[in-house]
Formats: sequence, structure tokens, C-alpha cells
Amino acid sequence: KTHGLSLFLTDLDRSKIEVRLIHKMGRHAVDSNMLFISDLFIPEEDRIGAEGDGFKLILHGMNPERVLIGAEAVGIGRNAIARAAKYAKERIVFGRPIGMNQAIQHPLAKCWAQLEAANLMVMKAASLFDQGKDCAIEANAGKYLAAEAAFEACHTAISTLGGMGYAQEYHVERLLREVLIPRTAPISSHMILNFLAERVLDLPKSY
Repeated sequence: KTHGLSLFLTDLDRSKIEVRLIHKMGRHAVDSNMLFISDLFIPEEDRIGAEGDGFKLILHGMNPERVLIGAEAVGIGRNAIARAAKYAKERIVFGRPIGMNQAIQHPLAKCWAQLEAANLMVMKAASLFDQGKDCAIEANAGKYLAAEAAFEACHTAISTLGGMGYAQEYHVERLLREVLIPRTAPISSHMILNFLAERVLDLPKSY
């Protein structure tokens, strides 16, 4: 199913390549670009691996990528909860901090627990990868759990801050924008659930 693509590492001839910047709602610390290659000659000796095995080689890097994105999502979520908790302790309404209210405490505590649970799966996947063992299930599950937990944490942080959560001053709106990437790329949460249903539960392929 993956045969037919080949992978190359070759010299860059800028006269044959056009790079267009992708303008994004977040991730401004890292450029994202569209790359157009036209009439670029690549010698056969620049091929990596056997002809037609390129996609298999690319797949080899996808599990650690999921682990890294899962860890990133956990970090974003933890940041959001920390900012929300700090605000909840400092914001005084009716003579007491809003953090004394269980309606504020419980959602934040729930998000913390979900993030820590997701992090355990991410770390399990990382450990398996470091040992050279198959980690596809754990890497995908970790990314899914971390992305969903982090999104909920960022949304809860904005709710905790109320109207100020929408303001740039407290940065939680930025964290919500950043956390959209782990939910959608390089594979969406729905596609991960498809993968887990097939690989773990042995259910028939749905697409």
C-alpha cells in the first residue's frame, strides 16, 4: 500500500524552487511554507533506501512526532491551568478570591488530572520508542489524550478569566490558538480514533 514513493536528500537549487509563506493564526515562532519544485534534476545516488520505499521511511518518524506533539500539548495545557489558577487566586469578587468557589476549582482540578493522565501515556510511548519497541498504539493514544486534555484546559482557562480570557494580556487566548494544532495535525483526533479502533479493538476499517 505504501510502495511507489522514493525519498531523496539532494542539494538545493533555489532557481528550481519557490517558497511561499503560510500566514497562520498561531505558531508565529516557526515558519510554515508551501514548497513548489519545478524541473529539479536529482541524481539516483541521492536516493535514500530502495526505490519505492520512501513512504516507509517517512512513517518511521511519525510515532516519535506524535510523542513530541503530545508532550507539547501537555505543556500548553499545564501553562493554561497555571495561569488560570494564578488569576483565580488574585481575582477578588464580593470580598474573596474567585478560586474559593468550587465552580472555579473543580474544572481546573479536572483539567489537571486529565493532563497528568495524558502525560503518563505520552511518556510510556516515549519509553517504548527509546527501547526500540513498537509504540504506534501508545504514541497515537498519547497524542489524542494530550490534545483533548490540553484543549479542555485552555478553554477552561479562558472561562476562568471570564471576559479577560479573551484579552491578549493574559495569554490564555494565545494558548487556545496554539493547542488547535495538536488536535488537527499531523493527524486529526478522529483519524487516531479510527486507528485505535482497528489496531486495538480489531474493528473493521471505516474508510
